[in-house]
Amino acid sequence: MKRGKNSQLLPVIIIVVVVIISVALIVTLVRTFILGNGSSNQQQQQNSDEAALLNTAIDRGVQMTIRGEITADEKFRSYRITITPNSRVMTTYAGYLDQTIDNVSLENNSRAYEEFVYALNRAGMVKGNSLTGDGDDTRGLCARGKILEFETLQNGRSVKRLWTTTCKDKGSLQANASQLSDMFLAQIPQGKQLLSKINVSK
Repeated sequence: MKRGKNSQLLPVIIIVVVVIISVALIVTLVRTFILGNGSSNQQQQQNSDEAALLNTAIDRGVQMTIRGEITADEKFRSYRITITPNSRVMTTYAGYLDQTIDNVSLENNSRAYEEFVYALNRAGMVKGNSLTGDGDDTRGLCARGKILEFETLQNGRSVKRLWTTTCKDKGSLQANASQLSDMFLAQIPQGKQLLSKINVSK
């Protein structure tokens, strides 16, 4: 009797083991495919973002915008630096309607622009994934600090925009914002003088 029961159990055990191994293999393959594909897509996006940043065509540009503390309209300050292959512009603003305080416009050249964007790329300016919807809404964030936005441009329009704050809300930028802002400010020799007028540190 025992031999009969053992002979009947053996095929069942073999089938169970085969099923378990098959399921494990399928799960492993699915994880590898999904995670591998996601990683590949992310790498492709990163390469595309870097290519856009490093493009030195005349219609390209990079931009930094810094918003100061949220306060009364009369005291609110912000500024923007835009660099293209043929120009460098810094504008400081008063109030929430962006009334211009100072504007400095300087010439640039393709060689200088190329060095600059390659330096920005090494500093990680396009590292991070752009947010959407409520996640990308910076209104009211970091009321007692600053919001720093970094963009790559084509024909004056944003190709990719990443941001962070000096508060706990870190946003989408995954690079050192202070290092990036120093690099932008260094493109404008009068930059620190303009900032001293509006009292918004980098």
